Amino acid sequence: MSMHWKPEANAKPVVLGKSRIRRDPVQLQPQAPIRKTIRRTNEQEMWFGVTGVLLITAAIVAATVGISIATYTRFDPVAAAQERRFSQCYNAVGPNCVVSGDTISISGAKVQIAGLDAPGIQAARCDSERGQGIQAALRLADLLNSGRVTVSGTFRDRAGREVRKVRVKDRDVADAMIDAGVAHAYGDAPRNWCR
Repeated sequence: MSMHWKPEANAKPVVLGKSRIRRDPVQLQPQAPIRKTIRRTNEQEMWFGVTGVLLITAAIVAATVGISIATYTRFDPVAAAQERRFSQCYNAVGPNCVVSGDTISISGAKVQIAGLDAPGIQAARCDSERGQGIQAALRLADLLNSGRVTVSGTFRDRAGREVRKVRVKDRDVADAMIDAGVAHAYGDAPRNWCR
């Protein structure tokens, strides 16, 4: 069983304040007039989109062309010197290399030097010839790297070989190699490199 609540007889009446639920009306401040937005047609929207795409494409193309021109025209003296340098073909670093004491490769094309016969390396008949061939190839690389190299057009020598004249600092490479004692003139009596 429950008991009902009875207020005390001498209790003071409760005075209620403002309600938390109901509030006084909010006064609205006058606002600036609302601008009417202009509605573009679908055709105008399409042309604005196409124009935006074209502008972005033009910017990308301009940046790509600018970077390409800057990269292409940049001169690298170290790379240019490396391209002109002759190394040994078994460990070639650039496009030019020495195959043997009388044969070089320029940009991948083999060039037989006119008037010169040097000991072989790959086709050597003995270790002595191979050693002399390596010495001749090293001497030829040093000679070719000592100055400006010029190469004549191809012609046939007396033996029918396709050869070219090679010069360094206006001196014939064949004469320089013969004077250094690492090769002999082509057409002389065959030399026995195996001694």
